[in-house]
Amino acid sequence: AIFEGDRYIGWGGFQREGEDWDYGLVLRPDIFGLGLPVTAQALDFARADARIPYITFLLPPSRRRLGALRRRGAEQVGQVQIEGATFLKFRLETETLPATGPATG
Repeated sequence: AIFEGDRYIGWGGFQREGEDWDYGLVLRPDIFGLGLPVTAQALDFARADARIPYITFLLPPSRRRLGALRRRGAEQVGQVQIEGATFLKFRLETETLPATGPATG
């Protein structure tokens, strides 16, 4: 669970998928503006953990706003099928990822 103060805003985190460390984040619809600061904290965590050399993200093809991922260095590495649904797979190296500092939001 992810909280902002005492308020529940969603859930997410890292999950091992084979050799990959997949990152997922699900926020309440009225909280989408906090996705970047929450993700910044998660990226700082991954960067500090030697077990996580890179992170993968799976996004639906309908997702068009990918600039923040690309600015951080994420590259699309293919597509995957999960239960009949197609997802775009992105990979972000954590070893070269700069610290983002405290999240704001």
